[in-house]
Amino acid sequence: MPSAVDKLPTAKLKVPAGFNIEVYAAGMANARSMREGDKGTVFVGSRLVDKVYAIMNKDGKRQVKVLASGLYRPNGLAFKDGTLYIAELSKISKIDKVEDNLENPPKPVMIYDNLPKDEAHGWKFIGIGPDNKLYVPVGQPGNNVLHDEAHGQIRRMNLDGTGAEVYVKGVRNTVGFDWNPTTKQMYFTDNGRDWMSEAVPEDELNRVTKAGEDFGAPYCLQGNILDPEFGWGKSCADYTAPVGLLGSHTAALGMRFYTGRMFPVAYKDAIFIARHGSWNKTTKLGGDVVVAKLNKDGTVKSVEPFLTGFIEDNKYVGRPVDVLQMKDGSMLVSDDWNGAIYRITYGKQKVAGAK
Repeated sequence: MPSAVDKLPTAKLKVPAGFNIEVYAAGMANARSMREGDKGTVFVGSRLVDKVYAIMNKDGKRQVKVLASGLYRPNGLAFKDGTLYIAELSKISKIDKVEDNLENPPKPVMIYDNLPKDEAHGWKFIGIGPDNKLYVPVGQPGNNVLHDEAHGQIRRMNLDGTGAEVYVKGVRNTVGFDWNPTTKQMYFTDNGRDWMSEAVPEDELNRVTKAGEDFGAPYCLQGNILDPEFGWGKSCADYTAPVGLLGSHTAALGMRFYTGRMFPVAYKDAIFIARHGSWNKTTKLGGDVVVAKLNKDGTVKSVEPFLTGFIEDNKYVGRPVDVLQMKDGSMLVSDDWNGAIYRITYGKQKVAGAK
């Protein structure tokens, strides 16, 4: 159940000096992936419930409504030219002209259903690349397994679901990716395996330089550790190493390059990454949003804290899932623990009640 607005941990959340954070919308059970439509509607997926939500601006006020229900793990969303794409566990559907029909939306129309039905790492994050293709990951069907040819990969396809192909492999479980605005290369987060140790492996930030690359899972972990079970006879040199490490068991999920003008120039083209937080570490790690700043060659220069405060006394008061840059340059952060979305702005506060 979503938390009531007065129970949200907004006052506990911390952002760097000059930034402001406020509640953007609440009341959406298990709010996860986010996309903004052409007319300013914010669409929100879920994983544990059957709904996709729409946050609309009407008469100067935000309203939340259920756009679609009866879906199965509709975590992933993408938006292009008026069409909303929805990824469930084993299929992808679309709703054309969705913002023209928010009051009476049609049912989603399936465009692709050749996806495994494994529950483990089965929920999807989807996106549309600079090549106008739809990208969808298929995670490993377990914590650490020798997967078949249908798992451990990112696929891409045409926007009508045709022409599907494997783009890259050796991917354990990515729940977030975006494209560098300068080089157009894909970057993606990847969650490391569990039960090896509390310290390793770390979650990864990866960069795709060409189709067909292999990022090592389940043989090579974090680019420099051979898996104790499956790494025998392998070499990490045979796989593409991550460009950055994001902490052990932090559950790095949604990420976006920041291309807006509201934030200071130091954040231009940096990557904001939501870390959902560890579930099996003695001392929890993650539960925040970090910013990865890049060198000119596209490698990671630094990973710095940005939004903190979701962990208190080693317990969660919220868990960030996705980040979304709005057209005005502000940033939204979803919190599936509370069923809420926060808005981060920079500069003099213009919204009543912002903290």
